[in-house]
Amino acid sequence: MISDLWYKNAVIYCLSVATYMDANGDGVGDFAGLMRRLDYLHGLGVTAIWLMPFQASPCRDDGYDISNYYEVDGRYGTLGDFVEFTHAAKQRGIRVIIDLVVNHTSDQHGWFKEARRDPKSHYRDWYVWSKRRPRDVNKGMVFPGVQKSTWSYDAVARAWYFHRFFDFQPDLNTSNPHVQAEILKIMGFWIQLGVSGFRMDAVPFVIATKGPQVRKPIEQYEMLRFMREFLQWRQGDAIILAEANVLPDTDMEYFGRAGDRMHMMFNFQANQNLFYALAASDSRPLQKALKATRSRPKTAQWGMFLRNHDELDLGRLSPQQRQTVFKAFGPEPDMQLYGRGIRRRLAPMLDGDRRRIELAYSLMFTLPGTPVLRYGDELGMGDDLRLPERQCARTPMQWSNEPCAGFTKGSKPILPVVSSGPFGYEHVNAARQRRDPNSMLNWTERIIRMRKEVPEVGWGDFEMVATRDASVLAIRYDWRNNSVLFVHNLASSPREVSFTVGLKGQEGHLLVNLLSEDHNRADGRGKHRLLLEAYGYRWYRVGGLDYLLKRSDVEM
Repeated sequence: MISDLWYKNAVIYCLSVATYMDANGDGVGDFAGLMRRLDYLHGLGVTAIWLMPFQASPCRDDGYDISNYYEVDGRYGTLGDFVEFTHAAKQRGIRVIIDLVVNHTSDQHGWFKEARRDPKSHYRDWYVWSKRRPRDVNKGMVFPGVQKSTWSYDAVARAWYFHRFFDFQPDLNTSNPHVQAEILKIMGFWIQLGVSGFRMDAVPFVIATKGPQVRKPIEQYEMLRFMREFLQWRQGDAIILAEANVLPDTDMEYFGRAGDRMHMMFNFQANQNLFYALAASDSRPLQKALKATRSRPKTAQWGMFLRNHDELDLGRLSPQQRQTVFKAFGPEPDMQLYGRGIRRRLAPMLDGDRRRIELAYSLMFTLPGTPVLRYGDELGMGDDLRLPERQCARTPMQWSNEPCAGFTKGSKPILPVVSSGPFGYEHVNAARQRRDPNSMLNWTERIIRMRKEVPEVGWGDFEMVATRDASVLAIRYDWRNNSVLFVHNLASSPREVSFTVGLKGQEGHLLVNLLSEDHNRADGRGKHRLLLEAYGYRWYRVGGLDYLLKRSDVEM
């Protein structure tokens, strides 16, 4: 059971093939280059690689505008290169999950071209049309301030077509049984080529009803169940990781009450409140968010993350909380995006302060769920705010201090490499950090190794431990007769706290520090006293290091 549910205690690493490693010198990353970096990823300790879109695309939206679901974009290589990559990853014990972008296609996709050309075409109903201009063309835009509408007129089709995203990304009519069957076919195709699952893009939009008469979309949750069923038939341990930024009271609709829908979801509620906690040195809203998202089936899991390839979405925070985060991490207008988020990478958001960066990642690795790390964050990479919208945080991986950061032998990389300031590749690169035992890279490697040795976080239940200090967050996890405790100081000043672990008898009297020799024993009343430095953190195993001998084979 435990090995089958591999994703419950995995470490997922997200990367873009286009910006990771270029083997042929054309300035664009490719599968040949990525394959040569698998030993680096194996050494880092990641257990799964999540690939952003790499299928054939005009790349007007970083590959999220797909023109053929069954081809690798020629700039990245061939299907043969992809299979060789998945095979090489499997040899190193690394699984591969890929983006599944089926809410929309590119307007250059053959399906849409045929649908435009012939109203009697089989593909006409694969998209969403209206003969007249719909009343709500200016509502529901995903990119406010950049995107002007959700309906556009097509002169060839002589009709309006729906696009939740940009006008070159027409929405698929996902209520159409033929479209649903095609989605399963796409999944089956890539499963056969070696992938272990999918990160499904924009899930609430995929399952929503669409059309000119739809005033309030209805989510068709049963679609999630038949996708899950198909995966289990084809490959029992394949998963779907859902991108669904929804309120906690609908989480179970995506997981399924019986755990028969999505295997994993990103925890946006925790993510947004985590950044508020870091900005305000106040753990209480984060604790509330964790409790609100606590319920999930035994087989389901949260994906915990800090930054991803999009902006940091703060839309679930109150206006006052949002302004607090903006002021702390994105005070300038060019750091913000779409009126709701911050487009920076984590390290510059935290002013390059190593203490705060470690605190943030220590939190991510110890919150209830599976950690999802973004390429370059293990180095503390920066961003380039001169680039438009989300591209500023999608710059090439910084491998060395050689030209173009060792990303390419060519002179013109797909995006400019960060080359100036404290985050320039001359200062921040993998080669330099590999040689420094105290580097961010080596710290991350050690943290990943230790995180894999505390499966209680991925499998167990959690309890908040009262510290009587809002700036100090303490969480205990219990699983199979074992417990671990994590304590984090969100404040810029030292904090002294006292607490009881909350276990019966003598179980909680000894706390063994997993990261240093700073162990802690309770006093005669069972209370622990702890002095935390500014932005300090502690990882403790409750009891002695004979915990593996105490671990039960079943739930107690």
